[in-house]
Amino acid sequence: MNDERHLARAIERIWKAMFEIGAGGAIAVFALRGWRWAAGFVLGWAISALNFRWLKQVATSIGNASAKPRMAVLLGLRYVVLGGGSYAILKYTEISVAALFWGLFAAVAAVILEILFELVYARDGTVDH
Repeated sequence: MNDERHLARAIERIWKAMFEIGAGGAIAVFALRGWRWAAGFVLGWAISALNFRWLKQVATSIGNASAKPRMAVLLGLRYVVLGGGSYAILKYTEISVAALFWGLFAAVAAVILEILFELVYARDGTVDH
């Protein structure tokens, strides 16, 4: 299998894992702590997914002759945008800050699951599942 196809499949698995972590986490948090915590978790998950998407765009544009300078500016400003939006939402609503932080780890958890998947299936060469 070529490298581009392998990478595309890995990214696809990461997106699926992020969605499953977000949906499962929101349901679990809602059942345990209520809507304020579920809303915070979902907000954190959405920020995590958006950040992952932006990182993927920057990574694919590196080395590209048609790369736009605005991507570099967006990369630098993403934390200001995400942090400012999160602060405003949390300051003026009753959403749980702790749940938001747990939701922020959705992309990290999905990448760790992909690493484990690759380690398990790379041994016998059947990674393309």
